[in-house]
Amino acid sequence: MALSSITKKLIMSISGLFLILFLLLHTTINFFSVIDAFRGTWGAPAGEGWFASGCWFMATPVIDIMVPILALGFAVHIVYAAILTYGNYKARGPQRYAVPHKGKAESWASKNMFVLGAIVLGVIAFHLTHFWAEMQFVEWFKGEHVAPEKSYFLLEQTFGSIWMVIIYIAWFAALWFHLTHGFWSALQTIGWSNKVWEKRLEIIGKAFATLIFVCLTVTAVVAYLVANGIIPGSVIA
Repeated sequence: MALSSITKKLIMSISGLFLILFLLLHTTINFFSVIDAFRGTWGAPAGEGWFASGCWFMATPVIDIMVPILALGFAVHIVYAAILTYGNYKARGPQRYAVPHKGKAESWASKNMFVLGAIVLGVIAFHLTHFWAEMQFVEWFKGEHVAPEKSYFLLEQTFGSIWMVIIYIAWFAALWFHLTHGFWSALQTIGWSNKVWEKRLEIIGKAFATLIFVCLTVTAVVAYLVANGIIPGSVIA
């Protein structure tokens, strides 16, 4: 039985909101490394270092159970995004090449959500090879314990190059655009929107996306500064 367009949008919206919650948790734990850099606890073990403690939490059974659910959420979100994008493309027909009236033009982010999503997904895959594959993957599939404080080493190793920092900031910018439209659009789809709240949700969405962007960018920059000795505490000999 084929699902209606509304049902597909609802599935994509719910999966998107679920991913946003995980992103908020992930960003918060990453930002703990910034706090450690200025507390003098960069590289400290769990219980002393905030970031190491956060990484310890991410290795608990609760999170282990959530990982397959998270992966399923990503898969569902991507599949239905592709289906809806293709459906919208077909529905427009020849009008897809028409120049929209200025007053009815969609936002750049809304018109390029699939492209932005593809960019975000591509760097997520790259990101996983630098962090998840070096920690959770090793514990799950090789049975080797990885100390949470290794996460500081991985941060320095990844962000020690200015070019890597630039690539990640560009990714964070794509994520910002994706979130600014996706956040309020998802809430609108599940029915939490009206003429009064529509503008408010847009503002909340942009504020949330900006907070995520700033926290992730500061995390990358501070890791670069530590790795290059500008802020003391490097764990790389």
